[in-house]
Amino acid sequence: MNLSFAYPWTLVLLLAIPLLGMVMVAFSRWQKEKKEAFTSNRFKENFFKKEGKAFRLLPLLYLVSIGLLVIALADVLGGRAKTESTQSLSNVIFVLDVSNSMNAEDIDPSRLVMARNLVLQTMEQYKEGRVGLIAFAGDARSLMPLTTDFSAIGPYVGAMESSTIKMQGTDFLKAVEEAVKKFKSVPKGSRQMVLVSDGEDNEGNDKAALQLAKKEGIRILSVGVGTAEGAPVPEYLYGQLLGYKTSALGETVISQRQEDALRSLARGTGGVYIDGNDLNQSTTQLLRALKEDSGKTSFTVETEGREHYFAYFLLPALLLLFLIYFFNPKGEVNL
Repeated sequence: MNLSFAYPWTLVLLLAIPLLGMVMVAFSRWQKEKKEAFTSNRFKENFFKKEGKAFRLLPLLYLVSIGLLVIALADVLGGRAKTESTQSLSNVIFVLDVSNSMNAEDIDPSRLVMARNLVLQTMEQYKEGRVGLIAFAGDARSLMPLTTDFSAIGPYVGAMESSTIKMQGTDFLKAVEEAVKKFKSVPKGSRQMVLVSDGEDNEGNDKAALQLAKKEGIRILSVGVGTAEGAPVPEYLYGQLLGYKTSALGETVISQRQEDALRSLARGTGGVYIDGNDLNQSTTQLLRALKEDSGKTSFTVETEGREHYFAYFLLPALLLLFLIYFFNPKGEVNL
């Protein structure tokens, strides 16, 4: 058995035991000399109580009990102790559209920044389960698996840009397929997906995405960002604005929010559609919608720890101290 001590520094107190033994021996000899000086051996029994052999063991019992107490204080550890607990957690994957159209600035400061802030603010107030993160455009990519570490996901959300996904477009099917992979270990009916997008440049796979989500038991809460009036789509290179997206005829493209697919995905999976242009209002609505879903997964969490053996030393020490008090209530020390 691999033994160790939780507080090994307390074992230094064991060094005091030999010193204490020497003090007790010296005191006993001094006590004996005083008795002999007080009276002769012929009258000693008349003045002093006769001591049995067991009485002479008391100093040794004192030292042993102190040693046991010190070891108990150091807390002996050994072996492995496993404990299990069951936790009920919700499972939410945030899926953010990072297509170029999300850079449009028809809402302040831009659709993509609003989407990121919405996710961050929702997670800060939610914290009731596990969350994951997926970025998508014409393709999809998992940035963070389901986790309860909300502090870890924040930097990933803040770093999301339209360059995160090279293939452009808005393919909802790719987003749902990636979410299915992340939900693999989560029972159907306990899966929630928050889809934040402007719905623009839809690849036409929204019906297939809806069928897959229904088949996999995924409830979609869709959030639309952008306005019906729309705005030009800025084009950046290494963070520098190059201009605005133009058509084949050289005309500036105006990107507008398209809600039809977003509403269909939400309605078809038992979710809700939320207007995401007002940060505080949309966060409140999203939190309410997330908490309305009762589908939670029960997980058995197993933790390991070292077994504590201090009781094996503490109990004998207390027993010895009790015996010492019982046989020597006056606290006399004799060797």
